[in-house]
Amino acid sequence: MASANNALRLFFILTVVCAARAAPAPGGAAKATGGAGESFDITKLGATSDGKTDSTKALQDAWTSACRATGSATVFIPKGDYLIGPLNFSGPCKAAITIQLDGTLLGSNDLAKYKASWIEVSHVENIVISGPGTLDGQGTAVYPKGKTPMDSKALPNTLVLFYVTNATVSGIRLLNAKFFHINIDTSKDITVKDVSITAPADVENTDGVHVGGSSKVSITNATIGTGDDCVSIGPGSSGVTVTGITCGPGQGISVGCLGRYKDEKDVTDVTVKDCVLKGTTNGVRIKSYEDAESVLTASHLTFENIRMEEVANPIIIDQYYCPEKVCPGKRSNSSNVSVKDVTFRNITGTSSTPEAISLLCSDAQPCSGVQLVDVNVEYAGKNNKTMAVCSNAKGTAKGSLEALACLV
Repeated sequence: MASANNALRLFFILTVVCAARAAPAPGGAAKATGGAGESFDITKLGATSDGKTDSTKALQDAWTSACRATGSATVFIPKGDYLIGPLNFSGPCKAAITIQLDGTLLGSNDLAKYKASWIEVSHVENIVISGPGTLDGQGTAVYPKGKTPMDSKALPNTLVLFYVTNATVSGIRLLNAKFFHINIDTSKDITVKDVSITAPADVENTDGVHVGGSSKVSITNATIGTGDDCVSIGPGSSGVTVTGITCGPGQGISVGCLGRYKDEKDVTDVTVKDCVLKGTTNGVRIKSYEDAESVLTASHLTFENIRMEEVANPIIIDQYYCPEKVCPGKRSNSSNVSVKDVTFRNITGTSSTPEAISLLCSDAQPCSGVQLVDVNVEYAGKNNKTMAVCSNAKGTAKGSLEALACLV
């Protein structure tokens, strides 16, 4: 019996010792030890969740520690409001990193602090940024309303992925960016999903997601309402898929602007499908400067299964785009941007303008291979009729509203 009691005592002692060894030390989540699965809690590194105290250093320190960790690591942002200035999450890092955003980051409105963007992730492989927290750029307090896009070029983007490979941004909310909300630049294998993006409808240059110079990008299941494009796809992009987007207010979903700067690269293999646009000032469009600085081609572009609800200008190709009225060169009948192999399929709903389709291509560089398949968008008003305007647009129409079949 004594032997049995001693055995039980030994088992109990061993159990307690093992449990003590397994339990984390107080504040241990904030300290790197080089192992896998570490978590760096910004509140353990000095962040204050009152929305007023600058917590930039704590978050930057958390990133630095996570990037140095030899195993996978997490930067943890708990619930609460954190005032944050510009951040540089640069790599390369030693292992995969997750930024778990449960709280709200508030972008500092001290513009003198910014050299470029608010949160820039650069030269990093294998990163996840997940919600349900919020990135609030607080841009409405500093944006110069009523100015042209050129006047606001120095304002910072909210989240930039620059030279990033294999990244996922999911479940977060983005509010009131000072410029673009998400900018994917020179990156590949990027997924943006289940995000919500909101900015006032009267504030330009607040694009929801912009893609430029990037490949294999997926933007899916997002609700976006801003004062500019919900999604914009710029030069040098390929293999971009945009699906399940609810867009509005805003300026629609765009390929372009193209040709604004020298040495721009082609845009190819873009698919936009299964989207709903509500009350936007444009629908789906391709836009290039009227006297482009670059010679490039936009090709293999597909827009399908898209519903328009009171959308102005639902379908657009515009090779004479000139928003500032001061374009790179003088207007001519030539264009350095070629647009070809474009399909609009199963586009339905209502237009708030009589012109449901506007395909304005240049004389010297006509659009070619354009297909209108089952395009049935009708003017919602009663004082005019549904119509299409086409110039130098070559292709075929099938199953579409007769008034919209203007291709040659």
